[in-house]
Amino acid sequence: MPPDSESAVERARSATGDELNALLHDASEDALLALLENPHIEATHVTILLERLDLPASVLTAIAGQAKWGANEGVRLRLARHPKTPKRFAVAAVRQLFLFDLVRLALLPSAPADIRRIAEEIILTRIPHLPIGEKLTLARRGPSRVAGAVLAEGHPEAVKLALGNSFLTESQILKVLAKVGAPQRSVVAIAQHPKWSCQYNVRVALVRHPHTPAQSVQAFLPDLTLRDLKDVGTLDGLPGPAKQMIRRELERRMCTPKRDEG
Repeated sequence: MPPDSESAVERARSATGDELNALLHDASEDALLALLENPHIEATHVTILLERLDLPASVLTAIAGQAKWGANEGVRLRLARHPKTPKRFAVAAVRQLFLFDLVRLALLPSAPADIRRIAEEIILTRIPHLPIGEKLTLARRGPSRVAGAVLAEGHPEAVKLALGNSFLTESQILKVLAKVGAPQRSVVAIAQHPKWSCQYNVRVALVRHPHTPAQSVQAFLPDLTLRDLKDVGTLDGLPGPAKQMIRRELERRMCTPKRDEG
């Protein structure tokens, strides 16, 4: 090791105050590893250090390997989201995060995609056991899959919040509507929602669902293509009124040949 590097390493092992803070931002790999041995370094210093995107994997591994840092939520979150944290350490950190740090991680574009996915999966496993207050928060600002899972439970307040969640996607709405056992409250809320009830694929799924109100089915049928209308007409399990409306709409189409049905 060159003399200058040896000097930097020795300073890192004993630095305090402003010098220690400066090293968090500027030190080289060897000095950073030495800095982690410094008796004056605290969790707040480590969280600052973990904001550096240029940290070598060796430094991230050294941080993850020290139990005193792993006990700190801020350190765990930053280890989980850092793009250079070795995967096994990142996964271990994710599994120890509190609920709303998992939410933050799942929504963070800069975090590795597989880690964000794991965070979402952990949240989804916790949803059935959460108090309603936390479910309402997830419905309002959780990731798309999380909002969809809360929507599928059918709690009145949560349904309204989930449908207004800016992260919610059409694919999650369709996933809810694909379940025959979806709560009627959720289906009705989707059918009456000014944004989601206007989406063509959602309308088709609503017409197919036995819980969709008859007045909504009647409103949606004229917009369906003839192919989709015929397909829906073959379904078993639809309420009698819905079947009658579909039959009448098919008859009306057959009497209007000039219309382009697609």
